[in-house]
Amino acid sequence: MRFQPTQPFVPAPGLANEHAQTIYASLVRPTRTPALRRERLELPDGDFVDLDGFDGPTGAPHVVALHGLEGSSQAGYVTAILRGAQERGWGATALNFRSCSGEPNRLARSYHSGDVDDALRVLNETRARVTGPLFAVGFSLGANVLCRLLETLGDDAPVDAAASVSAPYDLDACCRKLDGGGPFHLLYRERFLRTLKQKARHKLRHFPGAFDGEALEAARTIRAFDDAVTSVLHGYRDAAHYYAESSSGPRLHAIRRPTLLLSAADDPMLETPVIPPAATDNPFLSVVLTDHGGHVGFVGGRLHRPDFWAEAQVLAFFDAVRAQPSPK
Repeated sequence: MRFQPTQPFVPAPGLANEHAQTIYASLVRPTRTPALRRERLELPDGDFVDLDGFDGPTGAPHVVALHGLEGSSQAGYVTAILRGAQERGWGATALNFRSCSGEPNRLARSYHSGDVDDALRVLNETRARVTGPLFAVGFSLGANVLCRLLETLGDDAPVDAAASVSAPYDLDACCRKLDGGGPFHLLYRERFLRTLKQKARHKLRHFPGAFDGEALEAARTIRAFDDAVTSVLHGYRDAAHYYAESSSGPRLHAIRRPTLLLSAADDPMLETPVIPPAATDNPFLSVVLTDHGGHVGFVGGRLHRPDFWAEAQVLAFFDAVRAQPSPK
């Protein structure tokens, strides 16, 4: 199935700029949710992740959502998926990656762009208890995690379909863009580094010597942080090794589930091409690349009454998958 959007993306008047799309969306997206049940999933290594969700009726589809870097289940793009699932009579689960639920995780390690194990455990546990189709959607970092999971599992992936929104398919290029000059990239970089460093300092207090504290404090770029902290805590030689092993772009050919790849060509956090051209060679992938939309932006409608096109298209993609006749 090759998915075509139900309508073209038209930026809200005054929001054609990529930075306006990115920033406005992060500020104005509604965050209201259906009534959620928080569950703690204990992990084999002694750590945990927290899940927020609700069940649908027997036989109803269920959607698992993965947030972006330093996001959570309360991110507006995640809550939009939760509301959309409820409106359809589906169930939904939002995974909070380690350290992102409001409580520090127990171990020195945390989460990163190539860590598929926690998401896979959540999907497997969900698959075991729901009786309808299982869908998954990832945003930004969560989209890269989801694609790496699909690539690794291939025909054994536990989902019926998936969607990837604004994924950094080339982590090295994404880092190069974020660490570049200009006031907006400084804003994005500082926003990420502020909370990443806060969490890293907490780690160092509880796990002295886990990484170089001086290198942490000296880090002024995402790459420097990943060199000092992320790669050290998660078994990589350095940031370059981490990016090479964790980027989903070179392995998209291995995905064997219907998957929507949705991005904007003007994404301010990604270099061109934002979606690898070879993705179109995999018949399981539906590539939707808009001219505008920013990074997890896609704000349409009007400034005083915005609508959020990407989340609507993700849900429409899952509707379309459901409507496909079952193979005989």
